[in-house]
Amino acid sequence: MPPDAAADSPSALMRVLVLDDDHLLLEVMREMLAACGPCEIALELDARQALARLDEAMPDVLICDLVLPEMDGIEFLQAAASLGYTGKVILLSALEDEVREAAADLARALGLRVVGSFRKPLTPEQLRHALAC
Repeated sequence: MPPDAAADSPSALMRVLVLDDDHLLLEVMREMLAACGPCEIALELDARQALARLDEAMPDVLICDLVLPEMDGIEFLQAAASLGYTGKVILLSALEDEVREAAADLARALGLRVVGSFRKPLTPEQLRHALAC
């Protein structure tokens, strides 16, 4: 089932993969996502591990930091696009608005469906709006 179909099915759990190198942010994201409703949440600190998860099973939503060690968020998004990821993408970063928007434009040019690009810390309202929950 394509990611969109799973997210639109009332009985299906939304599957979310969050990639960030900050342990605390990952735990906060878990709590905010759980507050949005039932969902299956995978948290990754490492971009290569996140790519392995994408290769195994595509989530409905990918939440990705742009500044990561070893493989940055742009490289990760390029790899996700090459794997055929078609779900929603939410970008997070403490970088300036112009940098985040340029990254979002690049992700869209790669064929990714960016539904939000936010400065850290992401608020629960921003997350709910981006996920439409």
